[in-house]
Amino acid sequence: MTEFRHHIALEGKGLTLGYVHQKVKKEILNELDFQLLSGELTCLLGPNGVGKSTLIKAILGQINLWKGEILIENKAIENHGVEELAKQISVVLTEPVFPGNMTVGQLVALGRTPHTGWSGKLNEKDREIVEKALSDTKINYLRDEHLSEISDGQRQKAMIARALAQDGKLMILDEPTAHLDLVNRFEIMELLRDIASQKGKAVLVVTHDLDIAIETADRFWLLNCGTPLISGKPEDLIISGKINQLLHGEKYRFSLERGKLEFEIRDSKFDISGPKELVFWVRKALVKAGIAEKNDPIFIEKDPFLLSIGEMKFDSIDKLTDFLKK
Repeated sequence: MTEFRHHIALEGKGLTLGYVHQKVKKEILNELDFQLLSGELTCLLGPNGVGKSTLIKAILGQINLWKGEILIENKAIENHGVEELAKQISVVLTEPVFPGNMTVGQLVALGRTPHTGWSGKLNEKDREIVEKALSDTKINYLRDEHLSEISDGQRQKAMIARALAQDGKLMILDEPTAHLDLVNRFEIMELLRDIASQKGKAVLVVTHDLDIAIETADRFWLLNCGTPLISGKPEDLIISGKINQLLHGEKYRFSLERGKLEFEIRDSKFDISGPKELVFWVRKALVKAGIAEKNDPIFIEKDPFLLSIGEMKFDSIDKLTDFLKK
């Protein structure tokens, strides 16, 4: 793996953002400070409506800053021209619109547009970069396939290859795993992690997929209404409890032991004995089935799996819950 020296590719200082509707100013984000580092995959998480899209638009230079500044490579964003920004930042949106009869190779070649101009004429160096992007995302074999004929996961990889061919120092992706199955979601995020670590890119992913973000991200940005942006390694935010900023109310909790969001199990009275990991799943199934308590002890055997209540024995949780509901 290639080693890159991390540096600050993007920085926000005292950033305040909002919009004006019918002459009324509405502040969305207030006094944000953040740093996006090269060589790292950073995930931006927060509830809907908190201002994630507003922040991304500000980084892309699409909206004016109310207060503070955004620096790209230590240069204020307003001092970057449109063409310069296009060369610095590669973007992959949630719902890209491209003609279905366009081939994967043609799509990836569009990444060179900021460098070639709208003529789209590629020189030898441009073609080499396009081929490298296809190779790095492992979609060489799709080069001549039409976008309408490939899967959602393959299309998303092609979009990432286009962004890679653009060769910006920053890559920003808005929900790149939306609409994908579990395996493809992991593959896409692992691909982005490899791009960050092996090519020294600063990669920012807006996502709601907390479980996969924990497994792949080097850093989290947590956004919530009325609070400062929290930045840190996912593991630090989990251990400190700051990850719970993503939650509302007491219905859910983040399990430190299991590393995932769970329903808060309360007032469930079960006497269950057996291997700890099996006790957890049996208890979860009973609560989900609406069984609040059971005074008789439940015993669990692991190999083979067997549940016992007195003389009654069950070889599945399904049969146990059916019995307890009677």
